[in-house]
Amino acid sequence: MNCLIIDKVYAGIAEEFSKYMNVKTADNLPSTKEQLIAQIGDVDVLIMRVDPKIDKEVLDAAKNLKIIGVCSVGLNHIDTEYAKEKGIQIFNAPGMNANAVAELTFSKMLDISRGTFTANYDVKVKHEWDKYKFVGRELRGKTLGVMGFGRIGRRVGELGRAFGMTVVAYDPFLKPEDFEKENATGMSIEELLKVSDFVSIHVPLTPDTKDLFNAKSIAGMKNDAVVLNMSRGGIVNEQDMYEALKAGTIGGYATDVLENELAGSGLTGNDSFASPLFECDNFIVSPHIGAQSVDASRDIGILIISKIKEALGLK
Repeated sequence: MNCLIIDKVYAGIAEEFSKYMNVKTADNLPSTKEQLIAQIGDVDVLIMRVDPKIDKEVLDAAKNLKIIGVCSVGLNHIDTEYAKEKGIQIFNAPGMNANAVAELTFSKMLDISRGTFTANYDVKVKHEWDKYKFVGRELRGKTLGVMGFGRIGRRVGELGRAFGMTVVAYDPFLKPEDFEKENATGMSIEELLKVSDFVSIHVPLTPDTKDLFNAKSIAGMKNDAVVLNMSRGGIVNEQDMYEALKAGTIGGYATDVLENELAGSGLTGNDSFASPLFECDNFIVSPHIGAQSVDASRDIGILIISKIKEALGLK
């Protein structure tokens, strides 16, 4: 059997699978779609993260492919239905990045609440030392609204309570008692947006959640509320968010994702991308690093190893 690794993943995956099959790590990480098509013909096991897109063209080029191990949570970059038709099993790692994403959420929540990005820039670049310019606000006593109360959302709620926040949450798949077990109050989207000082997004990108945060929903929030998106670009309508930030009808937007982050050749090329949000002082962004921790990478890798070995009957 042949295993191909096309992204930067836990080193233990290659080490473990080399006991049972030929393992090749692609020269370019992550591989482009064209590079993958050229190499996937005799591959039995593909190990990847979120790039490139695994569409019909890629799957048709994969003559022997049995398993795709996805070292991330989301699967919206894979044509799962066509893969199923071809008998290809797909394994991902839901929940293994929960703590990493939750901690990044609070990192951004604190940064945007205290203006640390701007303060750092003023001192290091402008060589200004003006503490009176920065008057932030504490998380203690604020209401945290969690959109999507799965593993990540519940961990965010847990950290919120540690900061002395009141936690409210929305999740259409849970019952009131499920929220109560986590010391949270279940609410509708409209209710949550109305009462929250901070809204943290942890729902998948689907037709129902596309542009969920738009001019209308933002108008239903407090003028000083902060939105945090650690999920997927496209859930927040960036043009509407830009206009709200410029008008002062929203307190801030902190995100780990952008709707066009995989434009052009995605992570594999040097395509430039832009957003009107970049000119807003009360906007902070990182390049989709939610699961980028040594700890999460290890936990995800170990789970993927276990799933694939079980599927292949390896001991």
